[in-house]
Amino acid sequence: MPDEQMALTGSRAPARPLDDIDRAILRMLQADGRASIRSVAERVHVSRANAYARINRLIDDGVIRGFSARVDQERAGQSASAYITLKIVQNSWRAVRDKLLELPGAAHIALVSGDFDVLLLVHTKDNRALRELVLTRIQAMDEVLSTRTLLIFEETDLDEGGR
Repeated sequence: MPDEQMALTGSRAPARPLDDIDRAILRMLQADGRASIRSVAERVHVSRANAYARINRLIDDGVIRGFSARVDQERAGQSASAYITLKIVQNSWRAVRDKLLELPGAAHIALVSGDFDVLLLVHTKDNRALRELVLTRIQAMDEVLSTRTLLIFEETDLDEGGR
């Protein structure tokens, strides 16, 4: 399928299969997105050119979607974090997602199966801001039928050796 046609339909070509070296590179970059090509190459026992080509292929294939910093939300002034579950009007996912993307502190949005339809992770400066976000922004959306807020007491980042 031509690139223009794929862009119009919103579909992508499937990613090429990953081998053990690709998976090792992904694990390294998930643990340290700032790892140099040289250190990646040394750890997976390939040349720098091979490591560079593999990383670029993983980016081009959409396997690696970007590089980011892991933020300690509490130290960054966001002391209230919560998962919010939403039940929404049938077939309103895209409209709800677009509205949730605009919310301050929205960190992750997922369409899920089960007792609710959407799972939203938010970080706010305090419980008052969280309450305002839920009561005045999320529950005010016409497509939202109900919400449930699950306050996060403590988190463990599995990418930093929490396993």
